[in-house]
Amino acid sequence: MFPKMIVPIIIYALVAFIAGTGAMSSVLFTIPMMSTPDGWGLTTGDLLLVFGLIVLFIEFMQSSGTGSTTIVNHALSMIVFVIALALFLLVGRFATSTFFILMVMTLIDVMAGFVVTIVASRRDLAVGDGGA
Repeated sequence: MFPKMIVPIIIYALVAFIAGTGAMSSVLFTIPMMSTPDGWGLTTGDLLLVFGLIVLFIEFMQSSGTGSTTIVNHALSMIVFVIALALFLLVGRFATSTFFILMVMTLIDVMAGFVVTIVASRRDLAVGDGGA
């Protein structure tokens, strides 16, 4: 019942307020590449987005239920999106591309959750109809 997309949002908030938004663009490590002499650098923001995608995948896997806990989870996910949208629009530290992409992930979580639940409940109704 816990909306897991709040975890990347909280991590972003902690990094943004403790280390500043510049920490999101700091390179954590570099991987040597044949194509570029400097290699490919993975930033904190990149790593947070990858983590957000993993969490979003987990949310997709759990959104196929039709019970009351699933509905509550979708409602809480909507609240997470609204909070993320408000932070993006009103707080300067959250007006970054990294946070915008995280916010879009929360919106996708909400939309996909409702769509998957509606489709799953329609199937349940069709199966439970009894051929009447």
